[in-house]
Amino acid sequence: MTTLMWFQAIGILLVFLIFVGLMMTRKLPTILALPLMAIIFAVIAGVPWMSSDPETATIAKTILSAGSMRLSGAIAGLVFGAWFGQILNKVGITKSIIRKAAELAGDKPVLIAILFFVTASIIFSAAGGLGMVILVGTIVIPIMLTAGISQFVASIVVLSSVGVGALFNVSNWAVYVDVLGLSVAEIADYTLVAALPLIALSLAMIVFYIKKDGKGRKAWAMPNATGGEGKKVPTIALISPLVPVILVFAFKLDIVPAVVIGALVTILLTLPKRPVHVLSSALVEGIQDIAGAMALMIGIGILLNSVMAPQVSSLISPLIEAVLPTNPLMYIIFFTLLSPLAIYRGPLNVWGLGSGIAALFVTAGMTPVAAMLALRVVSNVQAVSDPTNSHNVWVADFTKSDINEILKKTLPWMMVSVLISMLIGAFMVF
Repeated sequence: MTTLMWFQAIGILLVFLIFVGLMMTRKLPTILALPLMAIIFAVIAGVPWMSSDPETATIAKTILSAGSMRLSGAIAGLVFGAWFGQILNKVGITKSIIRKAAELAGDKPVLIAILFFVTASIIFSAAGGLGMVILVGTIVIPIMLTAGISQFVASIVVLSSVGVGALFNVSNWAVYVDVLGLSVAEIADYTLVAALPLIALSLAMIVFYIKKDGKGRKAWAMPNATGGEGKKVPTIALISPLVPVILVFAFKLDIVPAVVIGALVTILLTLPKRPVHVLSSALVEGIQDIAGAMALMIGIGILLNSVMAPQVSSLISPLIEAVLPTNPLMYIIFFTLLSPLAIYRGPLNVWGLGSGIAALFVTAGMTPVAAMLALRVVSNVQAVSDPTNSHNVWVADFTKSDINEILKKTLPWMMVSVLISMLIGAFMVF
């Protein structure tokens, strides 16, 4: 690299650090920070605004126009996933599953917490987003608090289940399909590597803090939102959230058709009075739920095309190559120790710069599967512990818990789960 290129590379690094700081301090929302960062990276690297040569990467065409469409497949998966989640809600399946879990648990705090963790994980595997977290949280949190579970434990039950559900939620996988060019089947093959250690450590963390914290308060002032009343659904219909997951894992079906079949099975098993209205209104409300995530994906696509532009990647790639792990041991150490960089919209956050970094890892010589597995594993830290997550903010506020205390107490557990996953995964991908 020439002296000028080193100055440009340092400039890009400084811009990145400034924007991470702005996102961490909530001075600038991520949906604006990502496209702005992409444009500034391109300007520093000397990417022209337009060019008469169609082969030349430009800000207008390559980064803004093509970048905004880069994750169109992931956005489609997100839309269909949100649609399915709203269908489950409208036909009464979500609340019915929670009621069944509450009936099974009785008044045993440990059993209640574990059953709600499993139940919520299943629900979030079918539908993510803040709306679904609020729907589930407003039902299960009051029940847990009434059973004597502390506010902190009630918080981590919901947050841990969000992390587990996100790994099995097939609509989230489309990001890795679009960014790394992997098939759905390849992603499915490595899901348990990321999920099983997270499930085991989450259960251990929940039980540990229930024993450590003792009984919490049993009084909880709440409006009537515990889900005691609701639509009766056939017991067989409670398997509906798992249908898309089973179709993807067992039959290697693509994401969108798996979700569509799941939606149709749900309608057939519950037979709502106005099925067409349920399907159409669920689609509209589902899109409303994930509007922010869609905007974020557009920003990620723009940033991804920026860092992959030849002018930018030629500056960043030498920095990536210098730190790229090249053997199983370094792979394990690198991603375990740096896993906290997935929080605060850091460079290993797939919903931030992480997608671009993963693409550069592949360009620098890492296999797409290794990059995908590492990013999925460290995303467990982000999903459960990150104070900048909207679901973390809502849960902490609803339970009157300290969001930074949640970060401090959950981060060590999540890093151990990352370590176990990386130990297993390293010998599968190298």
